[in-house]
Amino acid sequence: MSQHAQPLDVEAIRADFPILQREFDGSRLVYLDNAATTQTPEPVVETIADYYRTTNANVHRGLHQLSQEASVAYEEAHDRVAEFVGASGGREEVVFTKNTTEAVNLVAYAWGLNELGPGDEVVLTEMEHHAALVTWQQIAKRTGADCHYVPITDEGRLDMDAAREMITDDTAMVSAVHVSNTLGTVNPVGELADIAHDHGAYMFVDAAQSVPNRPVDVEQLDADFLAFSGHKMGGPTGIGVLYGKRHLLEGMEPYLYGGDMILKVTFEDATWNELPWKFEAGTPVISQGIALAEACDYLDELGMANVERHEAALAEYAHDRLTSFDDVEVYGPPGDDRGGLVAFNLDGVHAPDLSSILNDSAVAIRAGDHCTQPLHDVLGTAASARASFYVYNTREEVDRLIEAIDDARQLFA
Repeated sequence: MSQHAQPLDVEAIRADFPILQREFDGSRLVYLDNAATTQTPEPVVETIADYYRTTNANVHRGLHQLSQEASVAYEEAHDRVAEFVGASGGREEVVFTKNTTEAVNLVAYAWGLNELGPGDEVVLTEMEHHAALVTWQQIAKRTGADCHYVPITDEGRLDMDAAREMITDDTAMVSAVHVSNTLGTVNPVGELADIAHDHGAYMFVDAAQSVPNRPVDVEQLDADFLAFSGHKMGGPTGIGVLYGKRHLLEGMEPYLYGGDMILKVTFEDATWNELPWKFEAGTPVISQGIALAEACDYLDELGMANVERHEAALAEYAHDRLTSFDDVEVYGPPGDDRGGLVAFNLDGVHAPDLSSILNDSAVAIRAGDHCTQPLHDVLGTAASARASFYVYNTREEVDRLIEAIDDARQLFA
């Protein structure tokens, strides 16, 4: 893919997303909840429909033509996703799950339950999504390991001095979010990986908010494991991805048991299939996987450097407009150094109430703790409002957001 950033043709892109033409009470939809789920472009929708119209069959189970075609398309989807994130090992290093959360759980159960024990440490950050924080927390409780959390600075960045002190020879796993879904902070996960490896630990990267929005190369980051979701990158719901270095996946026991993940079964024992099928028990996410590959094609056509540039510009513009008001508190780093989202609060208005008022103006944002309750405790607030951007959003939509916030301000004055 080209890494030379160029302006996106947003109007042409918007034509691929008919849902953006919806109106509510005469107002055109402004969709700013992309960190939760992006909309799905027509080429991806058509890929799903075409699969069910022409190719629908179970994979790895039949010798008939439909099964053969479905199997090839599903296997090649793994190769395409591997290419998208720079995994030179191909399909053997890419496991399809149903979301990022399941990918984290897969490693926590298949690796963590067997490898962690008393005296071992898992180092996370204060800005982790519940998908990682709760999973490692509970696995640590089962194994007797300890969890530690790298603090954030007043600016919402990771305290790397603290990280260097906390990651020790007792650390077995470092798990960090690449881009915070609340603060927008872009964490130096490559540097964290270097520190972890210096102490013999592994590095897990939660890339749910980075793979959809910026160029990500798992080998440049030297991530041992990395996870992301299809529905945050123009793909369908119901599919996530776990990347893992091949030698680590080969050494792990399966997380789920059943059909297709086995080679031989007797009444006494079983042996496991080759990668990645060893971790994809039962009928897998066939149509979703094939459609995710199409989403990778769609984004690569736009150019991930262009996607990153577009989102960063919108986030900076929204940050600048929001911080110009004395009654708005914005969380996270400066506007010119963040991912494509802005979390904030309006004085005197609870975030869920603000979201409801914005909805009356057909402006869709997220309000709540964004599955980061401990982080919100650190920030000193129970909830925040969050506007998050994608390839089809515009500066004019940010202006609509600001106008709707002003309506809420007047309502609660």
